[in-house]
Amino acid sequence: MNDRYFMKMALALAEKVRGFTSPNPKVGAGVVQEGRVVGKGWHQKAGKAHAEVNAVDDAGSLSKGATIYVTLEPCNHTGRTPPCTKKIIDSGIKRIVVAMKDPNPDVTGGGIDVLKKAGIQVTQGLCEKQAEKLNEIFIKYIRTGQPFVILKTAATLDGRIATHTGDSKWVTGEAARRFVHKIRHETDAIMVGIGTVKADNPSLTARLSGMKGRDPRRIILDTRLSIPLDARLIQIKSDSDTIIVCGKSALKEKKEALRKKEVKIVEAGEKDGGIDLLNLMPILGDMGITSLLIEGGSRVVQSALNSRIIDKVLFFYAPKILGGDDGVPICRGSGPDKMNQACQVRDMVVKRFENDILIEGYLVK
Repeated sequence: MNDRYFMKMALALAEKVRGFTSPNPKVGAGVVQEGRVVGKGWHQKAGKAHAEVNAVDDAGSLSKGATIYVTLEPCNHTGRTPPCTKKIIDSGIKRIVVAMKDPNPDVTGGGIDVLKKAGIQVTQGLCEKQAEKLNEIFIKYIRTGQPFVILKTAATLDGRIATHTGDSKWVTGEAARRFVHKIRHETDAIMVGIGTVKADNPSLTARLSGMKGRDPRRIILDTRLSIPLDARLIQIKSDSDTIIVCGKSALKEKKEALRKKEVKIVEAGEKDGGIDLLNLMPILGDMGITSLLIEGGSRVVQSALNSRIIDKVLFFYAPKILGGDDGVPICRGSGPDKMNQACQVRDMVVKRFENDILIEGYLVK
């Protein structure tokens, strides 16, 4: 039996639900009987049946004596749904192939152990790296309680995100912008600084062609609460909310005015005249935010990199050159003294979106 082929099918099923399962992982499963797929399933969203349950239900009586391929170790505890291990055992499945163990340190291996004790043959670790990348957000959050942080920026070839007048529409082309809206849909929250709000008056929603995207929660770093009350982020109608992070010295009257507009106010520690991002991350984690997309501006980018909170970077470069030294740089503020103190990027991948180039990678911790 071609285990790798069927596991890749399960991974493809899990990909179908990007952006819909948070805070749960993305999981796909397939039931195979005598080399033929007889059942498919994926976890649709938190509170709904898990992928294994859907796959077994889809296969029905053909599950007996079959092999099930699952991208993540089946759960053996009761949460919003019953344990998947019981469903698998009761179905008569004789073998399970698991891509990766559950990363939760409290339950790792528990589901596999139960299945083995029930006499089910277990194979684990097939396509493990692909499964871990699929659920990189879930893995970090379940292990640390803090969000997986993605830094996205779009710049000219000479490293400018806007002209000296602040004009940034548009650095990159339509294909790159569509991809960014897809990333917004897949993350729990998007964060910008108050400078970006005042300069661009953005909506920070997910606008996808052909489907209704999930808007991320909108987070604004505004130490002194200087945001205008008529800002688009405050007026916008969306299923998600707007959160403003301020320092403890922000005016009480402005806090109350914003709360009346149903804006959530979060106080965080300060550092170098701005919000201490290292202090903010566990606060966001406690709010159930598993992933965070940082989109700027340049001072926020500098602070995020210096704080070492970034997990993944998405750097878009457009085939444009401003040719001056007065445009807005990707980062603004003090950097390290020596080159060996720079942030190191690993596992880089280069992608093309029409004429724009994306460099994707992970920061070395």
